[in-house]
Amino acid sequence: MLKLHFAPNSRASRIMWLLEELKLPYELNRMDFSPQDLKSDEHRARHPLGRVPVLDDGDVSIYESGAIVEYILARHEDGGLKPKVDSPLFPEYLQWFHYCEGMVMPPVNTIVVQTILLPPDRRDETALGQAQKLLTKALAPVNEALEGREYLIGDFSAADIMLGHACFMSNRLGCVTDDMTNLKDYVARVAARPAFDKAINT
Repeated sequence: MLKLHFAPNSRASRIMWLLEELKLPYELNRMDFSPQDLKSDEHRARHPLGRVPVLDDGDVSIYESGAIVEYILARHEDGGLKPKVDSPLFPEYLQWFHYCEGMVMPPVNTIVVQTILLPPDRRDETALGQAQKLLTKALAPVNEALEGREYLIGDFSAADIMLGHACFMSNRLGCVTDDMTNLKDYVARVAARPAFDKAINT
C-alpha cells in the first residue's frame, strides 16, 4: 500500500488531495510541522533535508511533490487526470503543472519565511514587499488563462493539483487581488472539492 509522510500546511497536501481524488488506498504518517518531527533522524532517513511530502510504495521511496504526482499517475492511474501526449492540451497541461514551482512558489516561500517562520526582529519588509509584488504578477497569467474555464486546461487535471494548491495558498496570503475574478472563482471551486477539503484540513 502507498504510504504518505505528511505534515499540514505543506506541499504534502497536494499528494493527499491527489490520492483522495483518485480514491487510491493509502496509509498516512501525519507529523507535526516542527523540527522535532521533520528533522528527526527517522524522517531524515526518508528525506535528507527533512521535508515533506515523501511517498513510499513498496521498495520505492520518492520525494518532491511534482515528481510524486507524476509517479502516481504513471504507476497507479494509467495516465488519469492528464491529457494524452498527442492531445492539443498536453503542452498547456505541462506548462501549468510546472509553472507552479517555477513561478508561483518561490515568492510564496519568501512570504511564508518573512511573515511566519522568522522571528519579528529578523524579518525584512523590503524582501516581503518584493515577494508579494512578484507573486501577484506571477498570478496574472493564470487569471487570464482561466477566462471561460472552470479549471486550468478546461477539465480538472493534475495541473490543478499542483497550481490550484499554490493559488489557494496565495489567496490565503492576500496576493490574489480582487480584480482577479477568474482566479478568485477558481480558488473557490478548488476549495469546494471534498478531496481538497480533506487534504487541507487534515
